[in-house]
Amino acid sequence: MRLIGCTGLLALLLPSSVFAGTTLPKQNVVATAHPLATQAGIQAFKQGGNAFDAAATVALTIGVAEPVGSGIGGGGFFLLYIAKENRFVMIDARETSPRLAGTGEIYATQSSINGPQSAGVPGLIAGVDHLITKYGKLSRQQATAQAIITARDGFKVSKHYQMVANWRKDVLANNAAKNIYLQNGQIPNIGDIIQQKALAETLQRFAKFGADDFYRGQTAGRLVADMKRDGGLIREDDLAAYTIIEREPVRFKHQGYEWISAPLPSSGGITLAETLGILAQDDLNTLAKPQATHLLIEAMKRAYKDRNEHLGDGDFVSIPDLLDPKRLKQLRANIDSNKASVAANPIGDPSGNGADTTHFSIIDKEGNMVSATLSINYGFGSAYVSPSTGLLMNDEMDDFATQVGKPNAYGLVQGAANAVAPGKRMLSSMSPTFILGNNKNFVVGTPGGSRIISMVLLAGLGFESGQGDANDWVNAPRFHHQYLPDVIQFEQGAFSTELEDSLKAKGHQLKEIRNYGNMHAIVWNKITGQIKGLSDLRGEGASAATD
Repeated sequence: MRLIGCTGLLALLLPSSVFAGTTLPKQNVVATAHPLATQAGIQAFKQGGNAFDAAATVALTIGVAEPVGSGIGGGGFFLLYIAKENRFVMIDARETSPRLAGTGEIYATQSSINGPQSAGVPGLIAGVDHLITKYGKLSRQQATAQAIITARDGFKVSKHYQMVANWRKDVLANNAAKNIYLQNGQIPNIGDIIQQKALAETLQRFAKFGADDFYRGQTAGRLVADMKRDGGLIREDDLAAYTIIEREPVRFKHQGYEWISAPLPSSGGITLAETLGILAQDDLNTLAKPQATHLLIEAMKRAYKDRNEHLGDGDFVSIPDLLDPKRLKQLRANIDSNKASVAANPIGDPSGNGADTTHFSIIDKEGNMVSATLSINYGFGSAYVSPSTGLLMNDEMDDFATQVGKPNAYGLVQGAANAVAPGKRMLSSMSPTFILGNNKNFVVGTPGGSRIISMVLLAGLGFESGQGDANDWVNAPRFHHQYLPDVIQFEQGAFSTELEDSLKAKGHQLKEIRNYGNMHAIVWNKITGQIKGLSDLRGEGASAATD
């Protein structure tokens, strides 16, 4: 992949500043969206594993215990800092488009959200295997044990599970998923046990044979047979061709802080860099709140417009240099301080559900760091389960521009750069991120569809400002603009009445929506070695530490 140039203000930084004169963390810390996954990560440390072992263990376990958001039927991004090598890298385990999807014509008549035809080729199991074998200390059997137990013996239904299952009930009831995730066709009660025995067997084969079983062995054969019978598109050659890719992260500097975030096929790093690059000469902390908020929203709109029009899988399409300093200055000059810009085609539904995807953050006592965002896209993904493997499949094909100019499930109106093509990775908003500065490291990320980028942006700006504490950065009310639809989406409490009035007076359209996101972060004080894990109060997750 050709990396987008980051010159001038957004110059790539040498990694030598990361650990110079720092105190290593006093504990290993894990922050995830589910207590069982957090416990599994802590257990990996107690067995002698490092942050990468814990990440593999968490990824497998949370995919079982929180099937609404991720799983080995999906994919994701693992952003790593390898302390002994002083190196940042991202493991791209994003799904790919099956050959039979062609250029997406099928989605003119069939759903890209529901059913087996909406699934891309899963990448998560390849990413986890790579983590274990290249960077970990534990065996595959150790990393997989808790996920197998959780799948076999079950997990308890939570309020969050109930909410998403109710939203997706009609689709879940149409296939083998109903025998696992519903009870007699109804939403299970809080505290009921969900068992996934076929998935436990699939995980046991992975523990014994590695990713090769999933892509070329017994699991592959079973999955393809189910796909052929039920109308899915994934075939043996799609699975055999899948590979993870180690990519250089997007790195840029803002107000003396270094940001390291996900590169293409994630749009996160580039969109964050462009948003903050547009405002490079503006100190938002010194501006009046109405003016700072207006400028930030206008920068969001311009960066998201570029995201939607120009970004896609850089291995398939040529990407313009959106971060050229002259271009960023021009975009800033086009912002009217007193008037909102108007989107060209204000269509789309801004009310998409934010209950999908999962994120976790991990730091160990050696200074290794992991920020990982994993997904099956919509809540319960495609809602299709492969009966013989227990795999709950993703519906990531909807993240492509299946029809250029048509809004996807998150209201994003995307361009030809993200059109469907065999073997191509669909553009993502997942934005696992590290932010370094003021003798602290901030490991952060969240689920939330197209709003992920703006959530990470706001949390990062909170970290930079030093105002409040880490709980405020993770839990503060949020707002978002993605150019189309042309509306500011905001949580209750994000704006005062006076600020709302000021934004409306400038011509902004506002829509209050229910709470979204589920951020999990860690702050490491590099002077004292103190380390703090944080889990979003909007969710049901937990952070924990161990010596």
